[in-house]
Amino acid sequence: MKKLIVAAMLTACFALSAQADDVMKKNSDGTYVVNTTTLAKDVKGYLGTTPLEIHIQKNKIVKIVPLKNQETPKYFARIKKLLLTKWEGMKVSKAEKTSVDGVTGATFSSDAVKENVKRGLQYYKKHK
Repeated sequence: MKKLIVAAMLTACFALSAQADDVMKKNSDGTYVVNTTTLAKDVKGYLGTTPLEIHIQKNKIVKIVPLKNQETPKYFARIKKLLLTKWEGMKVSKAEKTSVDGVTGATFSSDAVKENVKRGLQYYKKHK
């Protein structure tokens, strides 16, 4: 019985640590990568969630990469080109305060992406 309890406790600890690792990782070059999949699972675009990877090095956003989503490819391509690049090169503190315009015709998706970025940057500042 003791072995079963210990095994359950170890499994729970491992699951918690694995979950934390899924949100933010630090690469060998010092770049932090924040994955918003679990941070913003309640944030919906037009057809579903819009998770992102936010790459941050020396407190500056290097790039934002969209992860698999169900948004309309035609509109999401415009978001990748016109919206995600607006944060590149910005310091995290400035990016948090900057109001970025969405992409016309892709309002729900744009709003979801902006909320993902907001949550990802908040997580980074709290856990770096």
